[in-house]
Amino acid sequence: MQAINGTAELSYMFHGHLTCNSEIMLITVRMSGRRVVVFPSAAELGPALAHLVASRADKALLDHGRFSLGLSGGSLVSMLSKELPALPDLDCSHWLAGFCDERLVPFNDGESTYGLYKNQLFSKINIPDSGILAIDPSLSVQECAEDYARKLKEAFPKEDIPVFDLLLLGMGPDGHTCSLFPDHPLLEETQKIVAPIGDSPKPPPQRVTMTFPMVNLARCVVFVSTGGSKAPVLKQVLEGGEGPALPAARVVPSHGELFWLIDEPAAASLTLQVERPGSAAKL
Repeated sequence: MQAINGTAELSYMFHGHLTCNSEIMLITVRMSGRRVVVFPSAAELGPALAHLVASRADKALLDHGRFSLGLSGGSLVSMLSKELPALPDLDCSHWLAGFCDERLVPFNDGESTYGLYKNQLFSKINIPDSGILAIDPSLSVQECAEDYARKLKEAFPKEDIPVFDLLLLGMGPDGHTCSLFPDHPLLEETQKIVAPIGDSPKPPPQRVTMTFPMVNLARCVVFVSTGGSKAPVLKQVLEGGEGPALPAARVVPSHGELFWLIDEPAAASLTLQVERPGSAAKL
C-alpha cells in the first residue's frame, strides 16, 4: 500500500464476529501526524468525537492532573452540547476550557461563542466557572487580545506558550480556521499567542484568535468538518493544490496528534486513503 505524506502505518480493525471464514477486515492508514476519519453522517460522527474528548481528558488527568480544552464555534457547539452530557460518568471538575477564537460581542449576543456554550453545554456539565477562560468583551479588540493572552499565560504558568491538551477546530468554506483567514497578515504572526483582528472578512469584523505558534503546540488537534459544501475546500486542504496553503492546512502540530473527523458528503472529492471505522469508533 502506498504511503501518503510520509510513512504510512497500517492498523487493522475488525467488524462483527470474528470467524475464520467471515472476517471483515478494514485496513486503515494512519498517516504520519494526521488521521482522516470518515463517518457516514454527522450524527454518527458526534458520539465518536465525544469519546475522543473523554479519552484525551482521561489521559491528561492521569498525566498531569488537568485537562485543557480549546473550543470553537459553529456546528461544534450543538454537537458537543448533545454528545458530551450523554457520556456516562463524565467528570469535568478538573477541566479548563478556553476558546480558539472569539467574536468581540456581548455574551448575550447570538454571535458569542462563549454565550452559546454557556447556554447549551456548560450548564449541563460540572466544569467549574473558574475553569472557563473567556474574553472581556468590554475592551477594545487590541486590549481584549492582550487581556486574553494574559489569562492564558496565568492558567499555564509553567509554559512560555500554553500547551492545550486538545483543540477542537472547524473550517470555513474559504479554508479559514480559528479567525485565521486566507491571505491575512495574521497567518505570518510568530510572536503573539493571541492576536486581535479588526477586519475579519466574515462578520462580525472584530475578533481575537489563537495564532499558529500556539495552535501547533497542542497535544492533540481535531478538525470537524461536515456537509457537501465543504468537499472542494477539504480536498484542497488535505491533498494540496495550486497557490499558498490555506489556513486550515497550516495546522500541523509539532509534537501532537492531528485528526480530521468528516462525514461522507464532505469526503466526496477526496482521493487519499482514509479511515472508515464505523459509528462505534474509539479514536
